[in-house]
Amino acid sequence: MPMKKDTAGWIKTVTLAPPSLQDNTADADRLKKTLESRLNTDCVEIDFPLLKNLPDRLRECNYSIRCILFKDNKRWLLAGITAANDSTPVAGLAVDLGTTRVVVRIIDLSTGTIKAESSFDNPQITIGPDILARIHFADKDNGSDKLKELIINGLNGEIAMLCNETSIRPDQIYLLAVAGNTAMTHLFLGLNPRWIIREPYIPVTNTPGIVKAEELGIKVNPFARTFIFPNVGSYFGGDLIAGILYSGLNKMKDTAIMVDVGTNAEVVLGNENWLIACAGAAGPALEGGVTQMGMMAAPGVIDRISIDPQTHEFDIHTIAEKPPRGICGSGLIDLACHLFLSGMIDIRGKFKKSACKHLLKEIDEIRHLVIVPEEKSATGKALTISQVDLDSLIRSKAAMYTILETITSSVGVSLSDLSKFYVAGTFGSFIKPKSAISIGMIPDLPIDRYEAIGNSSLGGATMILQSSKYMDRIDKIRDKITYLELNVNQEFMNRFSAAKFLPHTDTSLFPSVVDQI
Repeated sequence: MPMKKDTAGWIKTVTLAPPSLQDNTADADRLKKTLESRLNTDCVEIDFPLLKNLPDRLRECNYSIRCILFKDNKRWLLAGITAANDSTPVAGLAVDLGTTRVVVRIIDLSTGTIKAESSFDNPQITIGPDILARIHFADKDNGSDKLKELIINGLNGEIAMLCNETSIRPDQIYLLAVAGNTAMTHLFLGLNPRWIIREPYIPVTNTPGIVKAEELGIKVNPFARTFIFPNVGSYFGGDLIAGILYSGLNKMKDTAIMVDVGTNAEVVLGNENWLIACAGAAGPALEGGVTQMGMMAAPGVIDRISIDPQTHEFDIHTIAEKPPRGICGSGLIDLACHLFLSGMIDIRGKFKKSACKHLLKEIDEIRHLVIVPEEKSATGKALTISQVDLDSLIRSKAAMYTILETITSSVGVSLSDLSKFYVAGTFGSFIKPKSAISIGMIPDLPIDRYEAIGNSSLGGATMILQSSKYMDRIDKIRDKITYLELNVNQEFMNRFSAAKFLPHTDTSLFPSVVDQI
């Protein structure tokens, strides 16, 4: 998806009429009045520390200045002042605050261009790999402080590295936009998420708003502001709000859907008039995290695979074309698709011994299919998929399809009516829709309706820094969302049972797959 940019940036250059005996308006009032006129607002705020330096700065710049601003609802905040002719960079930082991985971008606020991007493992993994473990740790003495310190220190280290790479100083970063799930947002702010996981599942806040970077311990300009994307509730976070903004789902005339697969599958359906969202446990197997050889996408990981229907020979592709050492979610879906289409597994996802032949082994009384023999594996051990692995994948794919079927039917929309199907995240960047359709994980739509949009959380955070107009859309998106609770939905369980076959119990839902069998 192309990056969206316009001229409604956060930097405004203004020239003030100097004071005189005839015009003795105070310096701050003079600046505020000029900015309010320029911004068509009646509320511009200047922090006291910035106010202390204002008289000298105005006179040094001969009353011609470059103002770095940020907006909180109708309130405009002055985050910095430089001379109008100052050509030094003014930068912003977009952050995708992931549970496992944190991705950051430095953006030139003058032009909206991306200067650099990098990522690092979330340091909170040392406390616990999953959110639940971190929430329990936060309950201990100084637990929240420790978790906050880990992520802030990690972010500061990455900022220093990116600044060195781009020749931008940390004190030239004035604005930050951070998007993460509800629990990650709490841990980033040092808020205890204890009640997020306890009935009735209440966050400390859903709208953190704009916070001073200095108060969070982020080492950038001391006047810098940090915008934290709002949450809808405990299980629908700011990363999804950012994703909706990035996809443009909230501005579409026709109904579309966005799916982001991580620990859960998070789904948003809607258009410019309404949005409905839900989340369900369809993620781990689809991420490649459940199979013995499953791992996140990286060099040497199988991302594509096909099987000759006659000889049953495997054609394997790995990321960066390195020797295979594991398989990611997209590769796993490809594998399941071609095992099914080649007749090596049946409609229940069970191995067919007559078709698998010598590739089928029994290890600890569980059937395993050899995908990569030990002599071709980077690990020195054969890469196999077990019947247990396949059963897990079938449940995950069934859950995914059932989530999509349930959320659309809840508003009287058919899956075939969807004008666009956005797939977000790393998973979406690698997945082949045709393979996912073949196992009945996603609906049998024309391939051109599917669009991988990459890291939509980071994309939405980037948009906020590129244009002030997008800030106005955040609350509108949040207020428009209705959350559908699947845990108490009986229709979900009924549909789930029917979806635990390849591609589905009702094969008429997948005509393109039936033609290949």
